[in-house]
This record gives sequence, C-alpha cells and structure tokens, in this order.
Amino acid sequence: MTTPNYSILIIEDEKNITDFMTKALKANNYRVITAESGKSGLTLISSQCPDIILLDLGLPDIDGNDIITSVRQWTSSPIIVISARTNERDKVTALDLGADDYITKPFGTPELMARIRASLRHSNRMDSNAALYIRPYKCKELFLDFDKRVIMLGGEEIHLTQVEYKIVAFLARNSGKVMTYSAIMSNVWGPYASDNNRILRVNMANIRRKIESNPSQPQFIFTEVGVGYRMREDENEL
Repeated sequence: MTTPNYSILIIEDEKNITDFMTKALKANNYRVITAESGKSGLTLISSQCPDIILLDLGLPDIDGNDIITSVRQWTSSPIIVISARTNERDKVTALDLGADDYITKPFGTPELMARIRASLRHSNRMDSNAALYIRPYKCKELFLDFDKRVIMLGGEEIHLTQVEYKIVAFLARNSGKVMTYSAIMSNVWGPYASDNNRILRVNMANIRRKIESNPSQPQFIFTEVGVGYRMREDENEL
C-alpha cells in the first residue's frame, strides 16, 4: 500500500533512535526531517510545517512538555510523544497539554506506524468536512452508525444507555488513539465533570459486558492503565 507523501519531523537527541525511526518511516514512503534539540525542532516546525511531529520529552535544552505547550498555541499538527518516561502521570500530562499520542521506548516499527496512521487520520478528519465524522465505524463484527445512533454486534442491535453510547461514539470517532480519562469525561459530562473517573470506569465495565465476548480480554476497547482508553482502529481506514 502506498502512503501519501506526508512529512514527519523527528525531534530526538538519541541518534540510534532517530536512525531507527528514519529508516522505518522512509521504508513506508514518509518524508523525514530531523532535529536534535528542542530549539531546532521549534524552528523546523515553523519553517517546514510537518504533517506530524515525533517528540522526545527528554531533550537537552527544552523539556518536551514545554514544546507541546508552545506548539499548541499556533498549530494543530499531530504530536506523538516518544519517551522513555513510563510514569503514568507523565503520559497524562503530555496528552492533556495537547499531545495526540504517547509511545514508550522501546517500541517496534508496527506500533509506530499504527500510531502515526491513527494520528494522521484524526488530523485529516479535523481538517476536512464533517461528513467524515458520520461515516459508520466498523471493526470485525462491531458496527456503529453515528447518524442513527445504532450499535450492532454480529448483526444484533446492542442496547446502550445514553451515557454508554456517548462514550463508545467518542472513542470510535477517535479510533486508534488513546483518549485520556479527563478528555472522555469532559466530552460526555461536560467541562465541569468530576476529576474522579470512577463513574467512567463503571460505565466502561457495563459497555464491555455488552460488546465484548470476554470483558477481561477486550478486543474492541483497550485500557491504557492510568491514562485512558483506546478503541480498536476502524477497518474502513486501515
């Protein structure tokens, strides 16, 4: 499959990581730009306008989170954090500041490519007309029609509460991306939603009982522990 000639900026000070990602990206027909520091990275974002940014948090001159904050003031280009920081709070902070996804080192080429595809899809949806938002979601035997607000599993309609539907629809519209607990709660319950995500976990447990054959080993909605949830990629967009 030929990938459109998207440009990707890598901001990473470890040469071996940069070389690995550059080789993998070029093999998948992406154009690659690299920067070894936060300052040069910011300059390239401004001058080159990359389609996606792969950002290391532990740069020698500027903390990656400060770069996210700065970049989000003037561009919505997708940012995927590439970091050795495994602390859940670090992941949540980066995502809440405006990063689109977070990959923990070490990682393989298939995971990197999947995250890039998901972020580009989301970016393209935001930049194009709203019709893309209402195209039904399909994954294996799960089907969601946004216009009719109907969810089918194996040809049978699944009855969800209004809140459960809003959660699933939000995740489906952002399929392949990790959505933080706070982002989901804000979307479903509004900007004044409680910081306590217990109500979200309760609803998710109910959703999984309805759509997963084995809720303890989900195949549609995955938990990013301490961060949020990710819905399996829409087959229409693979």
